Amino acid sequence: MSPLFGTDGVRGVANSELTPELAFRIGRAAASVLRDDQDTERAFIVGRDTRVSGSMLEAAIVAGITSVGSDALLIGVVPTPAVACVARSTGAAAGVVISASHNPVADNGIKFFAGDGFKLSDEVERRIEAAMDSPGLPRPVGTAVGIARGAANLARHYYHELYAGQPDLHRLQVIIDAGFGAAYAIAPYVLRKLGADVVELNCANDGSRINVECGTTDLRELQAAVRGRNSSGDGRAVGVAFDGDADRALFVDETGAVVSGDHVLFAIGCAMHARGELTGDTIVATVMSNIGFERALRNHGIALIRTAVGDRFVLERMRADGYTLGGEQSGHLIDLRYNTTGDGPRTAVTLLGIVAAAQTRLCELVAEVQVAPQVLVNVRSNGDGVLGAQSVRDAIAAGEADLGASGRLLIRQSGTEPLIRVMAEGEDRALIERVAGRVASRIEQEVKRLNPP
Repeated sequence: MSPLFGTDGVRGVANSELTPELAFRIGRAAASVLRDDQDTERAFIVGRDTRVSGSMLEAAIVAGITSVGSDALLIGVVPTPAVACVARSTGAAAGVVISASHNPVADNGIKFFAGDGFKLSDEVERRIEAAMDSPGLPRPVGTAVGIARGAANLARHYYHELYAGQPDLHRLQVIIDAGFGAAYAIAPYVLRKLGADVVELNCANDGSRINVECGTTDLRELQAAVRGRNSSGDGRAVGVAFDGDADRALFVDETGAVVSGDHVLFAIGCAMHARGELTGDTIVATVMSNIGFERALRNHGIALIRTAVGDRFVLERMRADGYTLGGEQSGHLIDLRYNTTGDGPRTAVTLLGIVAAAQTRLCELVAEVQVAPQVLVNVRSNGDGVLGAQSVRDAIAAGEADLGASGRLLIRQSGTEPLIRVMAEGEDRALIERVAGRVASRIEQEVKRLNPP
């Protein structure tokens, strides 16, 4: 990765770290690097989530794109996977998404998809960053300047993807929590179109509340809504929640329990396996996936390959070895039968279609995944060499020794937020809580030592 681009594009506090001036420079550089000089007619597809700062940054990056002579087609507030789908389907030069996904309201971000719908490689991102300070970028005048125009009708390509397979959802009751994000209109519309009885929760274009105690960042309201619906009905309502840009989805089953990305991968993977559609009888996930998920897959003859945390690493392994299905415990699922990136609405359509076709309940579909206790503690830090400190290394070694062969300890710097994440997993919850707490406390002490008040 380049110093500017993280694991999922450029992110920061909008108008402070991620300024319009920076967005303009990124737009100029990216358009110069990504467009085909032999075919300058190919436009850039630009979409965004509902964040208050979205239109500001959209205007800046579009100004950058058009200033080097490329056209921009604005498709408005849409899920991130819609941009990938439209870019791929229309033969665009690239797709641009203005979103900070699950991050707080004040944050925003910029990420790109190549014309084939896949995220950019590290090498291309480095080329974009290098070009930002180049004096040789084009400055066309007159009719050679690029044009920006709205093109909301292009979203039809994404609707076609979501309808693929035409699952019949008429027997399902679904409560949708869009988290005031990019799926606020598309997800309810599509599930209703496929026959589901839909109740909307936080499905409004309100960027001032995106991800605030709702959506995938906080499932409590959705859980309460599902329990409330089922207490007075036939007990078959389920919930689906999306993050800010809707590239991930999490679910709530009929009992009000959370259905994680591991559970969803299990259900979809088993269905694909039964139909002979799961390439290599293998699913790709990350080191964060629960051991209970791996055990359940093994019982069905399905192998699990783990990568570093981040959908880009999952996708790299999938493409390298030709696998079809992969994803993260956080609900970021990649199904290459339909799209080239994580796709929350498509995940919802696929999973709910399996539930409906099997005439079962979601809780029964994923019951085989017996989740081992797992604790995650976040420590605020920008890195600063904290994990290399001897005291931290000693604490990690001691924690691993305490867990032994019955557990796992994973410490990593977040690629999207200024956090160090400490994860402990094992059969003894009290033990993993102590281990995670001790390691996190040592990291906090080292952060304070390196960054005194």
